[in-house]
Amino acid sequence: MKRVNICLIFILAAIGINAFGFGDSPILKRSIDSKKSKAGLVIVFDEKDHQFSGAEKQLIENIIVSSEKKVRALLPSLPENIKVTLIAIDRNIDIVGGVSGRADAPGEVIIEISKVFPGGITAASKTGLSTTVFHEFHHLSRGWTINGNKFEQGISIAVINEGLAVVFAEIYTGVKQEGNSYTNEAAKWATEILSLPKDANYAEWMFEHPDGRTAIGYRTGNYIIHQAIANSGKTILELSKLSPDEIWKLAGYDGTVKNDSAEAGLPTQ
Repeated sequence: MKRVNICLIFILAAIGINAFGFGDSPILKRSIDSKKSKAGLVIVFDEKDHQFSGAEKQLIENIIVSSEKKVRALLPSLPENIKVTLIAIDRNIDIVGGVSGRADAPGEVIIEISKVFPGGITAASKTGLSTTVFHEFHHLSRGWTINGNKFEQGISIAVINEGLAVVFAEIYTGVKQEGNSYTNEAAKWATEILSLPKDANYAEWMFEHPDGRTAIGYRTGNYIIHQAIANSGKTILELSKLSPDEIWKLAGYDGTVKNDSAEAGLPTQ
């Protein structure tokens, strides 16, 4: 998933949003505008805190529908039915183009668009929405979701799944986000990650580490996937069919990563 403050997950749960969407909150029911844009794709605007304009809705719908069509042609394993919920936020997420998201459950994506991005909702949507859809839909196709996740717990697994989504989105949208970039330290970070226990703190390694590093998992994953492509000659679509362990090895690392399709903790984009 693209990065999002994981605290929001628990906030959403607290206000009545269940694993598949919205719970029984009457406030939420009154403030949601839903549109079935095409067979199998439902787009929902959560307007509890922000009223999307007609122009904003049309732009967002057009981008999502177009992106879904492109991703489905590339990833046949994408779920047949997908629900995308849009939420406007006041947080600065310029480093990822003003848009962030998470694959909340199989067939379920939640996307946040920043109102404080320069140019507002419209500019953020034009800048970061397409790449976010590609990123999150890749997670859906692979089964890397918060609820109903197909992978075991572990930063080494999260690194591969996030790296695949980052590179997939970069290749097919042409957009590279600063927040996912890596430096020559990434090779050292990869070795560090492979030595972590399975229960290593997800937030620290994927978002903000106590030592000041940010997005270690995303940046390292980006690096590992590029290394695997360079070493093997495989495409991102071919890599997306492989296990985390296979990809680590193609990248030149001899770590052991389990993938038993067991329930994991809280993978978060």
